[in-house]
Amino acid sequence: MGREDDNDDSALFRAAVEDVQPLQHNRVEPRKPRPSPVPHQRHMDERRVMEELLDGPLEPDEVETGDELAFLRPGVQKRALRKLRRGQYSVQAELDLHGMTADTARQELRRFINDCRARDLRCLRIIHGKGLRSRNRGPVLKTLVDRWLRQLEEVLAFASARPVDGGTGAVYVLLRSR
Repeated sequence: MGREDDNDDSALFRAAVEDVQPLQHNRVEPRKPRPSPVPHQRHMDERRVMEELLDGPLEPDEVETGDELAFLRPGVQKRALRKLRRGQYSVQAELDLHGMTADTARQELRRFINDCRARDLRCLRIIHGKGLRSRNRGPVLKTLVDRWLRQLEEVLAFASARPVDGGTGAVYVLLRSR
């Protein structure tokens, strides 16, 4: 093996690469970042837990017809609840639960909150009624709405509405921004 083999190899190589165009740069395009993994199982588990919590036994004795509702999530300024009670936030959407069964009301409330969050609405009014037709059972929907709203992480605060907006038969709700 001598110089002739080397010349043959060089000639073969040149012939093989004669149509090749040189690169204009020496950088490699970075790969697009992969999306973050979505913990589907955790979301399903949390959804199941929330449904179990929302389906708990009803205790209408906890809330009387005339009682005012108020809730403030820990870490939220008391000023927010004060402004909410005074009706100083502009109500951006409203849901009327009058005449609905508990199951229907729960589904409508969840759908309404999710829809408002998707539209980035922050202040809502939910009309639950005063329970005047509930006879001795007390205000069923009012009690349930109180419980359901406390369990939703996106709810920062809620308070009974001003008399002009339904009084103790409705609540203003302040949602966390998206």
